[in-house]
Amino acid sequence: MKFMLMMHAPRGTGDWDVAKWAPADVRAMVGFMRDLNADLKARGELAGAEGLTPPAGARIVRAGENGTPVVTDGPFAETKEFLAGFWIVECASAARAYEIAARASSCPGPGGASMNIPIEVRAVGSAPEV
Repeated sequence: MKFMLMMHAPRGTGDWDVAKWAPADVRAMVGFMRDLNADLKARGELAGAEGLTPPAGARIVRAGENGTPVVTDGPFAETKEFLAGFWIVECASAARAYEIAARASSCPGPGGASMNIPIEVRAVGSAPEV
């Protein structure tokens, strides 16, 4: 089964405030994520993973007249969290996807303390047969 694990970061006073972290803390977080991805890849469970740019550059796009794109700023400014990154994992059960999500959630932040980041887990669906 495939699952999408979405990391939701707290917006705080800026775009997750990572730019204000000590360089050693940033290196620890990036190293943790690289190790996690390498382990999942070695186990044959990683289908894809990416970090996302800050929400200031996000746009919402809808189809306008004649299918032309209508682009507006997004996500909405009043949101308290934003999608910081995601993994697509292929594993035997939801329970295993939850284990992976818990591991990702424990990523170190400033001072090495676990950030306990919320990770949304959703099964990847398929289109109904017609």
